[in-house]
Amino acid sequence: MVAPSPAAAAPAGGHTRARGGVQGGLDAAVAAARAAQPHQPVAVWAEDEHRLGLKPIRRRVWAPIGQRPIALGHPRYQWRHVAALVQPTSGEAVWYLWSGLSKPCCAELLATFARETGAGRDRSLILVLDNAGWHGPEGLAIPDRIRLVFLPPYSPELQPAEHLWPLLDEPIVNRHLASLAALSTTIAERCRQLDAATLQPHTNFHWWPKPVQPS
Repeated sequence: MVAPSPAAAAPAGGHTRARGGVQGGLDAAVAAARAAQPHQPVAVWAEDEHRLGLKPIRRRVWAPIGQRPIALGHPRYQWRHVAALVQPTSGEAVWYLWSGLSKPCCAELLATFARETGAGRDRSLILVLDNAGWHGPEGLAIPDRIRLVFLPPYSPELQPAEHLWPLLDEPIVNRHLASLAALSTTIAERCRQLDAATLQPHTNFHWWPKPVQPS
């Protein structure tokens, strides 16, 4: 997964395909960001999306011997999408609730993320994503000082943000929610509760690049 290999060069378009090893791609992106703005900090973030809906989430629970637990449910195929952007080594995170997924939504997500985190103004950020079609850099407006790095295909185990979803799901497990509005309210409140101290132990992969301060 993290065997040494030649670092992939970062293209001028502000994104890198993580060929030759994820670590090599991230190291190359960090080096390019430092060379472009040596007086700004550089941090590597991770992004992923999660679909939640009115189809219940079930998990096993303890029950007395001989008794089968009962959970209410009314499956309906209506959905909300949650986007999470996390700095794995610190646990700093930004959350967004979406009604759907598309390239215009992704562009708006990146623009809002840049504003809220000070990308370009206060620091340079590397953002690691999977290869979903709406992430593709072709025709996607990428804010200043954000550089995209794409994971190899079919490698969710390399994405720290994947580890956020069991934590996010917790308040709706084995529950019946009457509407999308109730789901959105519950999930939004859960996002506010998940602080950096809670998230960091789940996302801080040992090989993830640490934030770089200006020299």
